[in-house]
Amino acid sequence: MSPPVPARAWFALHVAVFLFGSAGLFAKGLSMSAEALVFWRTAIAALALALWLRWRPEAGRFRALSLLAGPLLAVHWLSFFMAIQVSSVAIGLMGYASYPLFATVLAALGGERPRRADWGCAMAVTAGLLVLVPHWRLGDSTLVGLAWGVLSGFSFALLAALNRRVSRGCGPVRLAMAQNAVAAFCLMPFVDGALASGPGQWLWLIALGVVWTALAHTLFIACLRHVPPQTVAVVAALEPVYGIALAALLFAEIPGAREWIGGALIIGVTLWTTLRRG
Repeated sequence: MSPPVPARAWFALHVAVFLFGSAGLFAKGLSMSAEALVFWRTAIAALALALWLRWRPEAGRFRALSLLAGPLLAVHWLSFFMAIQVSSVAIGLMGYASYPLFATVLAALGGERPRRADWGCAMAVTAGLLVLVPHWRLGDSTLVGLAWGVLSGFSFALLAALNRRVSRGCGPVRLAMAQNAVAAFCLMPFVDGALASGPGQWLWLIALGVVWTALAHTLFIACLRHVPPQTVAVVAALEPVYGIALAALLFAEIPGAREWIGGALIIGVTLWTTLRRG
């Protein structure tokens, strides 16, 4: 029988998921390309975490394998912001919510035996994604945005699986700092000197890097030591709840009938599975 999950790990996971979900709003609120947004997000996060480590160093052995998560992190956030800019916050977040499907498949490929509820959750997520697409033709903004969102979910599943393997024995702040630095380095050739326009945008970029990235990424890595990957997957699928609600409040992006039906499938099974796991 698996050991119980500490309450602080649950709290850290849900705070991280809320921050990840609401981060998509920056793709609408800041007039920058997705490449520039992710570059500054990861660069500022790496700098903030490096300053924190100078004040409070972490013990533990750093594994070079963890650096492979840097490119995955860049792909995940780039595809996430691309999905939102091409379509809407709702479509981008629901495409990302395919993460439980990929997490279950990766767990099975890794030798674990997912429960039937995990497979049921993955099938419900797939059905919800199919409902979201109004027209199956190339160039449709919803289909393109959903494709970027699914890539975001797939890369995040790989990222979580890798971080779960390398996070033992190394502090979460050191891991998050190194991975954000590598992600920023990977995106540097694509930025082309893009800067924020005005002090207001710089303040939002700093908030995105420090709170919505450095803090959220550190909390997420820390909780992976205690929470099983399939459970992390279903809790992370709650991101659309936070992101869509905030997008409706701030940008008047009200979901249509397809979004409500697809979202009900994805979010409903997520809530049921989370409650079932206690």
